[in-house]
Amino acid sequence: MKRLVLASGSPRRQEILEQLGLSFEVIKSDADEAFPEGCPPEQAAVAVALRKARDVANRLKYPALVVGADTIVVLKGEIMGKPVDTEQAFQMLSRLSGEEHIVITGVAVTDSESGEERTGYQATMVKMKDICPESIRRYVSTGEPLDKAGAYAVQGKAAVFIEGIKGCYFNVVGLPITILDSIFRSLGIDLFQFSKPDKS
Repeated sequence: MKRLVLASGSPRRQEILEQLGLSFEVIKSDADEAFPEGCPPEQAAVAVALRKARDVANRLKYPALVVGADTIVVLKGEIMGKPVDTEQAFQMLSRLSGEEHIVITGVAVTDSESGEERTGYQATMVKMKDICPESIRRYVSTGEPLDKAGAYAVQGKAAVFIEGIKGCYFNVVGLPITILDSIFRSLGIDLFQFSKPDKS
């Protein structure tokens, strides 16, 4: 049986797979996460996710299905990745304050043995309430925004800033479960075949 490998060091993505009770390995991708120039946001997220999955799959010496994912925030057509420092995090959150934006996660699965690949993406609308500069500064000082797309973690301290979500919550966290399941089913695989053995 092929192993399930997550090509991401993201604790949030790992937690989602753990919530599903799946047995998987984590191998962080070293792939370039730069967005292809002039690419629509959905295609950009998918391209980076596929790059991550391929990077790990090419390094494996055993049969596995490798999951890559990339999450971006899109505000008025502009892609927001991860902030490079606290000042950029402050600027990103200041722009998102009071605005509705789109969170897109591209997902890719690569079979390390056959080279077969499947991709997909999920888009979710998120409305952030008006946030005063002082609150943004305090949040940025926690360090939480620095490795997050759009400079916030919906499942973390930034939850107090979120006014509403239209669509998949797990997508905003970083791994849309329904898309992942659909991709595996297109490969003729049930995700739950990777379930951890019942210890009872």
